[in-house]
Amino acid sequence: MIKKTSVLMAACAVGAIVWSGLAGAGVAAAAPASKAASAYRAPRGPDGKHPDLNGVWQVMNTAGWNIEPHAASAALELRAGPVGPVPAKAILALGAVGSVPAGPGVVEGGLLPYKPEALKQRDDNKAHYLTRDPEVKCYLPGVPRATYMDKPFQIFQSDSAMLIAYEYDSAARNILFVDPGRAPADSWMGQSVAHWEGDTLVVVVTDLNDQTWFDRAGNFHSDQLKVVERYTPTGPGTLRYEAEISDPETFTRPWKMEMTLYKHVGADARLEQFKCVEFVTELMYGDLRREPLK
Repeated sequence: MIKKTSVLMAACAVGAIVWSGLAGAGVAAAAPASKAASAYRAPRGPDGKHPDLNGVWQVMNTAGWNIEPHAASAALELRAGPVGPVPAKAILALGAVGSVPAGPGVVEGGLLPYKPEALKQRDDNKAHYLTRDPEVKCYLPGVPRATYMDKPFQIFQSDSAMLIAYEYDSAARNILFVDPGRAPADSWMGQSVAHWEGDTLVVVVTDLNDQTWFDRAGNFHSDQLKVVERYTPTGPGTLRYEAEISDPETFTRPWKMEMTLYKHVGADARLEQFKCVEFVTELMYGDLRREPLK
């Protein structure tokens, strides 16, 4: 019995040493990889000084559905059922197509720091998603929402200018490098003024209207919104995207979101057309027909 116990103890000791060695090797391997990622130097762009951000980019997350952590659900808009919530009547026929995929969220800290009344408004927005979400009516998505929709966007960068074009609704942003002062009026996509901080492109977006949402879950803002975006190359085909949100009318403090953008390669590295205005004409104006469709 003593012999068996000694053998068992010896085996456990050897196992612990092996595990310790593997764990140590894992830590040792992870550190250089992380260091390499932070030290990545992207190819230079047309001006020969700053990183080349040209290309078609897209997220691989569910932030477009909800930027906060969320479980999968039957639909964005639900109603009371005999046992639990069921999809709203207008969504029911979509079945699984109308359901919401789960996501860990992209907001630093998890939940948005809403003021009490603003949180109530967000919850009411979510309860009336179908009639309130600007995306349903093909309105321009605003910033930062345009970045993480389910459609790609393309950065055009020359030695002196930059443009970001979005597949959704043919939206576009002219990225200015000289601040012209306040825009003459607020707009859906706002005014974008940029500068470089090392290899990071920093874009300050102001003069946004209050008509856009952050996602399909009813997260919203006021016309006091200011967005500071950061685009940083982290590898041959990746960018780290950060957006700092300030809106003292809606939130108790500024907050941040972060995600990875992936570069398209191959034949699909281009934008297709998605001019959705014509797709929602019946939804928005069909009731004005002399004889509305049934």
